Amino acid sequence: MFTLLQIQTAHDKVQSGADFSIYIQDLIQMGVKGYDTIVADGRVVYYGDNDYTTSTGTKYETLPTATLPNKERFIEFLVMHQDGQTNYYTFCQHAAQCGIAKWRIDIVEMTCTYLDAASNPIVIEKIPV
Repeated sequence: MFTLLQIQTAHDKVQSGADFSIYIQDLIQMGVKGYDTIVADGRVVYYGDNDYTTSTGTKYETLPTATLPNKERFIEFLVMHQDGQTNYYTFCQHAAQCGIAKWRIDIVEMTCTYLDAASNPIVIEKIPV
C-alpha cells in the first residue's frame, strides 16, 4: 500500500492547480482510490483498496468556513487556481470563504466534488487526464 511519504513526494511537485493532473497520475500509480481534503485545517484522508486509509495531520490554523455556500464566487476562485494564479493555501482560504468544507477526489470516477458543511455537493467536476 501507499505511504504518506510517497504521497508527500508526489504532492511536493505540485506548484499550482495547473500541476494537478500530474499529481493524480502519480496517485493512481501508487494505488490511491481517492481522498478527502478538510478545508478548515488541511487534513487529508487517503483511501485505497481493502478499506486501507492513511491521513495527514493538520496543515494550518483553522480557517473559518462560511455557513452559506457561494457557488458562483467559488467557481471564479477555482478557475483562478486551476490557471495557476493562486497557491494551495490561498485556494483553501477562498474555498472556506465560499462555504466549501471539504473536497472529495474520486480517482476511480475521476471526479472532484466540493461539498458544504452538510456534505451537499456544490461543484462537481471531471478530473482532466
